[in-house]
Amino acid sequence: MDEMRPKPRSRSIYLLPNLFTTAGLFAGFYAIIAASNGDFVNASIAVFVAAIMDGLDGRVARLTGTSSEFGVQYDSLADLVSFGMAPALVMYHWSLSSLKFDGEILGRVGWSAAFLYAACAALRLARFNTQVGSVDKRWFIGLASPAAAGLMMSFVWAFADGNLGLNGEELRYVALAVTIVSGLLMVSRIRFWSFKGGAEKGPRSERVPFLVLALVPIVIAIMVLDPPRVLFTVGVVYALSGPVMWALQRWRQPAGKVQ
Repeated sequence: MDEMRPKPRSRSIYLLPNLFTTAGLFAGFYAIIAASNGDFVNASIAVFVAAIMDGLDGRVARLTGTSSEFGVQYDSLADLVSFGMAPALVMYHWSLSSLKFDGEILGRVGWSAAFLYAACAALRLARFNTQVGSVDKRWFIGLASPAAAGLMMSFVWAFADGNLGLNGEELRYVALAVTIVSGLLMVSRIRFWSFKGGAEKGPRSERVPFLVLALVPIVIAIMVLDPPRVLFTVGVVYALSGPVMWALQRWRQPAGKVQ
């Protein structure tokens, strides 16, 4: 009878990919601590470090054959901290908290907008987890949470270093708009290019068009000149690319097919 029993599922936890996930989680946690201490430049940089770690952990797991359900769930929880809570709190401490000087109601609007962003990030991650394997990998449905966090933190970094002569208090209404738009884009149905080559599964899904690969050194060379402003420009262009493509598709549809 013992021979008929199914073998128990492996409960192994792979170290290497989860080390990258933990590093990303630490970076997101550090961003929150740095923002609470008024160090907004390093807080913004920490979120970008978390994004790099997030890009590495999944690829390392697939390349080394160490993917696991535990790793998937752990990665999502870490992403919620790094790309949901951290950007929301950094933006709140840097700018949105200044709305309280315009009245009690606007003060509540500030932290409500920060919460809206965090909630949208959680919803975006949950939706992504339920759609894995059933969507075209060439596209993200809604702005990916790392991209939304990059837009938020590049905006903070671009002005927090003082080179542009504007601070968070002066930009509080712009920050409010950036926070709300970033959150809503995450839960939208608008498609954004994922920079992956095709809808194939397996190793082929990791391929990217040669043009993208050729542009990487050019982007890096430009970014070295002024990282925060270049990142902010890239973030704005990417965030606008989805709505612009959606609007063009709607405009090109025959009048009878528009719902």
